[in-house]
Amino acid sequence: MIEFNQYNPISSLQNLLKRNMDAAEVVKKEQQQAVHKISELATLNLRKMQEIALGEPKKIEHALDRSKESTQSLLFSNPVEMWKSWNEYLTDSNQRKALVFETLRKRGNIYVDHVESGMPPVLDFKYEIIMDGKDLSSPVNYLLLKIVPPQGVTIDEGRAPVMIIDPRAGHGAGIGGFKPDSQVGDAFADGHQVYFVAFRPMPEPGQTLADVCDAEIMFLQDIISRHPNSPKPIVVGNCQGGWAAMLLAASAPQLAGPLVLNGSPMSYWAGKIGENPMRYTGGVKGGAVPALFLADLGNGLFDGANLVANFESLNPSNSFFGKYYNLYANVDTEAQRFLDFEKWWGGYCFLTESEMRWILDNLFIGNKLASGDAVLGLDRIDLKTIQSPIIVFASHGDNITPPQQALNWIPDLYASVEEIKARGQRIVYMLHDSIGHLSIFVSSEVAGREHVAITDTVRAIEALSPGLYEMKLDDEEDRLHIRFEPRGMGDILALGDGRDDEELFSEVAEMSNISTAIYDRFVRPVVKNVVSPEAVELMRESHPLRTQRLIFSDKNPLMPMMDKVVEGVSQERNPVSKNNPFLMAEKITTTLVETQLNLYRNMRDAMTETLFFSIYTSPFIKASIAPKGVEVPKRHHVDVRQMPEVHSALSSIEEGGLAEGVVRILHLLNSARGYVRRTRLERELIALGHSALFPDMSHEDIVKLVHQQSMIVDFEPNKAFDTLPILLNTVDKQKKALALVMDIAGPRETMHPYVLKMYGQIEEMLSKKHHRPKQIEQSE
Repeated sequence: MIEFNQYNPISSLQNLLKRNMDAAEVVKKEQQQAVHKISELATLNLRKMQEIALGEPKKIEHALDRSKESTQSLLFSNPVEMWKSWNEYLTDSNQRKALVFETLRKRGNIYVDHVESGMPPVLDFKYEIIMDGKDLSSPVNYLLLKIVPPQGVTIDEGRAPVMIIDPRAGHGAGIGGFKPDSQVGDAFADGHQVYFVAFRPMPEPGQTLADVCDAEIMFLQDIISRHPNSPKPIVVGNCQGGWAAMLLAASAPQLAGPLVLNGSPMSYWAGKIGENPMRYTGGVKGGAVPALFLADLGNGLFDGANLVANFESLNPSNSFFGKYYNLYANVDTEAQRFLDFEKWWGGYCFLTESEMRWILDNLFIGNKLASGDAVLGLDRIDLKTIQSPIIVFASHGDNITPPQQALNWIPDLYASVEEIKARGQRIVYMLHDSIGHLSIFVSSEVAGREHVAITDTVRAIEALSPGLYEMKLDDEEDRLHIRFEPRGMGDILALGDGRDDEELFSEVAEMSNISTAIYDRFVRPVVKNVVSPEAVELMRESHPLRTQRLIFSDKNPLMPMMDKVVEGVSQERNPVSKNNPFLMAEKITTTLVETQLNLYRNMRDAMTETLFFSIYTSPFIKASIAPKGVEVPKRHHVDVRQMPEVHSALSSIEEGGLAEGVVRILHLLNSARGYVRRTRLERELIALGHSALFPDMSHEDIVKLVHQQSMIVDFEPNKAFDTLPILLNTVDKQKKALALVMDIAGPRETMHPYVLKMYGQIEEMLSKKHHRPKQIEQSE
């Protein structure tokens, strides 16, 4: 029983004051942090504006310098020469305008024909529909296409078939093969049979992403049944097709072969301050509500044209001026390329409200995929169940999926590289210095170099020791050399400027959850009741991206009347000379316009970023929105030596024979070199799979053996070396092992000095059975 005299009002008041003072101190600290962050951001933005202010005029100055000679000749020339130059330029300009007008008219007519024909894939290859998702028990708008090999292409059944998943991010299907030099063409050139996952513009009623994933699993099963003697299919995912490929591989890990993720956003909160403004969109626009509102206005369908409009707004200089000026300036050579690309760019597909909500809640805003919190259908998605090797291709010039978003899922998912090794996973990433997002899929230059390298890597990757690697390309004389350099989690995190700001995105996710709940309860019923089918159709057709195409098509009755005018102007094409001073003036004006648009873009992005940090570093917002279960993924320590895979491998360190000895020596040589070449990996696979020394080893046996021996070398390098004589316990085994190793790693004169030294130590140890190499002793 509590006695009244135990109550001390003074003590209670002191405790209350102390709690209030502590709370005030926390608020003060948060305010100081917020002010510091915004001040830091403002300084960064001012520096960026200064760089623009100093850098862009230099472009203009450079253009002026180029035209200086022509301008001086014009100023000091007689009026007749000036008039002649003007007439030449005016004639050329009018002809170019007429040709541009005709090109835009063709674009409009192509758009109309494409839409009226149901928007088939824009593939440049013939294809057959072998599975139609609308016929499944849970219908979807997805199709599995078998690409017909072009004339002269021979399919090698020893090569894995390739399944390409195109992105459904507002556009139609076909970007992975819309020209001969593409992912499809590159796979054919290497002897792979190619399959393509395409989709119709309109989803099936009630379609969900779980239904889509189930359909893609069935597609993969069908491909496997058609190629019973081939390795597991290679799955290539472009952009959003990348996370679709990861969902597929996590849902059916026994089916998929190597995964290739091209420009695929996997960690949506990642990015650099001052460089990646797209990640702030959800925070400054109110979370998922705007997209759900647009879906309700579309009678349950989200219009992909809105996504395309967002992409275009990222770079207004190119979207609204640059690409049209490039067409105008080079209309004689650029018209067909412009039309081919615009056919895909202007084909808009739709997503159901359910699909869009899942994407926003789990990926763009929620960022739940890497943390293991994403639920698809009834199943929680665990990316650690993926057994397939993963190859990631990203670019520093990609403003839609920067390298941080393509790679940060790796440190979010795995505690360390040792865990990756213990699980037998191989993750390889390649970074380009400058190409943009779309160039990752459509650039001929990329298709001819990076995608060839990826194809070659896929062929040999299962001989690579489990771990994390960066793929490096070396152009040497007339061939491309590919090497894999081991990397750590710090190498990936070093691509950014820290991850402290990602904490703010958890507040965005919680804010989105709250606003979505309010919208669902109070706004959605009203919107659904006032939207009519006629209003939906009108809103779709009046979208600016559609009207700009329709207005130039023959649907506009004025267009056919312009035929004779255009035909008359464009006849007898007479291009102006490149040193014409008026042409130089045109280019200077163009540079000025692009400079102004770039300045607008950077100022807009800086203001958006500043607004984001001002809102979500505010103590009021932090007090109002307390995230529950929505946090930045934390890496937990994992004792990999206690994992069953590692324990099993290390307990069998003295078990095995010739095959184990050969693979172990090869991995010891790799450790000595510090990197491994793709050609050496391929020779290892061929040697192990076809050597008369190992007649009973299947492909799966080889992969298992590589995993086991690589773990032994990684976790116990000294014992791995010391126990080689136990595996190779006869002179005959030693000779055969060393001969095969030299066939794979040699010839001797081309071997790396460290590799040659290690090989000599192994050779000496096997012959004398004593002494460990000094470099291993020093590493203990």
